[in-house]
Amino acid sequence: MAAEKVFKAGVKRDNDMMYYIKGGDVWAVPRKKPGEPKGRASKVVSAGISMDYSKYLYYLDSDGDIARKERQVGGSKRKKTAKKAKAAKKPAKKAAAKKPAKKAAAKKPAKKAAAKKPAKKKR
Repeated sequence: MAAEKVFKAGVKRDNDMMYYIKGGDVWAVPRKKPGEPKGRASKVVSAGISMDYSKYLYYLDSDGDIARKERQVGGSKRKKTAKKAKAAKKPAKKAAAKKPAKKAAAKKPAKKAAAKKPAKKKR
């Protein structure tokens, strides 16, 4: 899917600013830097285009113009990994074919703690 240009704005980009499209206009906000307070957004170009968010994704392209691209419906399919592919090929185990469980080895009785001698009474 190729993007189509909607409006030629010709915005000259600044690396300290982050650009986005809101309400049909181009806005810029300073990038966050450690130790500095949050900056305020400012309108760069007032394009006034009508936007269809349900069908398109709008952005500022490399030429500084407003472009749009069709949204992907349902996302992209993931490739199956080798581990998942093996698990899918194995047939399910049948409950009737289970072997009887082996009996656990006879446990030795636990040793009892030695009984304490009663304390001597004081006279």
